[in-house]
Amino acid sequence: MISLGDPAGIGAEVTLKALATWPQQQPLPLLVGCRRWLESSYQALRGQSNAALLDPGQLEVLNLPLEQAVRAGEPSAAAGAASFRWLTAAVEQVQQGRCKALVTAPIAKHAWHAAGHRYPGQTERLAELAGVAEASMLFTARSPRSGWRLNTLLATTHLPLAAVPTSLNRDRIVQKLDVLLAFCHRFSSRPKLVVAGLNPHAGEAGQLGSEEIDWLIPALEQWQERHPEAELIGPLPPDTCWLEAGQAWQHGTAAGNPADGYLALYHDQGLIPVKLLAFDQAVNTSLGLPFLRTSPDHGTGFAIAGRGIARADSMAAALETARELG
Repeated sequence: MISLGDPAGIGAEVTLKALATWPQQQPLPLLVGCRRWLESSYQALRGQSNAALLDPGQLEVLNLPLEQAVRAGEPSAAAGAASFRWLTAAVEQVQQGRCKALVTAPIAKHAWHAAGHRYPGQTERLAELAGVAEASMLFTARSPRSGWRLNTLLATTHLPLAAVPTSLNRDRIVQKLDVLLAFCHRFSSRPKLVVAGLNPHAGEAGQLGSEEIDWLIPALEQWQERHPEAELIGPLPPDTCWLEAGQAWQHGTAAGNPADGYLALYHDQGLIPVKLLAFDQAVNTSLGLPFLRTSPDHGTGFAIAGRGIARADSMAAALETARELG
């Protein structure tokens, strides 16, 4: 199942490009969006892109027509309302058992807000629809060079930086480590997990902040006692935490002993190394929902929408991850 995202963005383009390489032996996913808009996007892109595009005529589409005209590259309340409605309908289809996993094309939070939907992002709306208190945001990517998989979970997501320290505590760290361990058990019987510190140099023994000493180190010690089947390391200085991951991305595990999973304490701390290493391969994976959800790790691409130049690598990776793990 694919929710097609903001119709003013690159959702249609990256979806049709990614599906052009879909395995022939696999049934094509169901799409949720406006068929007329999808077909007109296809016709416009055919004349602008040399990349292969799947003809929407081959696809099953749960047709929810646009209620107002939307122009490529021009975000609006109408586009926000459409992407919100398409996501909601897609979740309903998954909950009814039509599909095992949901892939979401990018939306624009400010367009949702303009349409009256005050959510920090799709993850929070998905948690509400699924009836869970919170979904966890994990970014996973397989290196095309070495085959090694990078997994990074965020302890907090879409928060202002000033709100991060007060949103973190021992219970949250323990709960997020439980989520990360469960995911990494898919790939290893004894996962190695690394936790980044909150402060520069992980607090430097309290000289650059007390959070590590006050609650982070006790939380990690408590969790490790409960989970002897895992190897837990940290808190590590955030500026060196992902060095082994960078080496493994290039050369595989022969280059060192990278972690099976990394826990970042806030959004940019985790997403900067992920996007530097794996911008075209990384997949946003929502954990803690009763179904698997993946999405590309990029945004709506309004600046290039409708021009036929959007890269579909991350959307293809999101589809592959949903097929592999769903």
